[in-house]
Amino acid sequence: MTEDNHSLTTEFILIGFTNHPELKTLLFQVFFTIYLITMVGNLGLVALIVTEHRLHTPMYIFLGNLTLMDSCCSCAITPKILENLFSKDRMISLYECMAQFYCLCLAETTDCFLLAAMAYDRYVAICKPLQYHTMMSKKLCIQMTTGAYIAGNIHPMIHVGLLFRLTFCKSHQINHFLCDVLPLYRHSCVDPYINELMIFIFAGSVLVFTITTVIISYLFILFTIFKMKSKEGKGKALSTCASHFLSVSIFYGSLLFMYVRPNSVNDEDKDIPVAIFYTLVIPLLNPFIYSLRNKEVINAMKKIMKNL
Repeated sequence: MTEDNHSLTTEFILIGFTNHPELKTLLFQVFFTIYLITMVGNLGLVALIVTEHRLHTPMYIFLGNLTLMDSCCSCAITPKILENLFSKDRMISLYECMAQFYCLCLAETTDCFLLAAMAYDRYVAICKPLQYHTMMSKKLCIQMTTGAYIAGNIHPMIHVGLLFRLTFCKSHQINHFLCDVLPLYRHSCVDPYINELMIFIFAGSVLVFTITTVIISYLFILFTIFKMKSKEGKGKALSTCASHFLSVSIFYGSLLFMYVRPNSVNDEDKDIPVAIFYTLVIPLLNPFIYSLRNKEVINAMKKIMKNL
């Protein structure tokens, strides 16, 4: 393969938040606070679910794995942001880029399938409560969780593997705070059409399947809630479902807009605002959305606090 009189790029500079040096101290404080709250919230919820036997149910097993993946996503992204805010070179090698994208794609893909599993679990619990223990057996729960991790690993393997067909000989500056594949495609001196097509096919398939599962599950849940005679029970169920559905909508909406929208590779102006939602905001909010309105989690926390 010829280099076309360009030197091949093997290192990149992430310039996402470094265009405003006067704000670097403030940005460092904001992102460090987000990172700290995210890790404490998510890992704290994982520890609570592991130690409290009453939370060893399918819903909390899915939730524990979801918060674990959110922690992995935050660990893959935020430390590099903090480093780059005060680093002079802000360099990241191509292989570090691939590793960061792999961790990000692993976390996001696994989250998609776990959210779908959680929606199905809620559908069974609310719409078919008498059949819950039969339909949501321990075996099925393990299979769904394992399947989510398998899909979460296969998906990034495909895209990272396809990166090896590209060479990079354009500008080594990436206008982003993370190493995503879309900015890398813009720096390729080889036509990334196949890579773009695979992103559209595989990311689109994952999102369509899991979003369809979530929407159908919540539609059945809503129909069941509206049939409830108790206004108090109906209000509590709607409040809980609304907060969950808001989180899911932001997560899926940002991923759809990022990877499946037309001309997503060439439209870089929207990359950073959209990526902030699914890499920083959602991992920060999830442990609070899924626990603060949950009496079982709150009671488990109170029990632990009393025993300290």
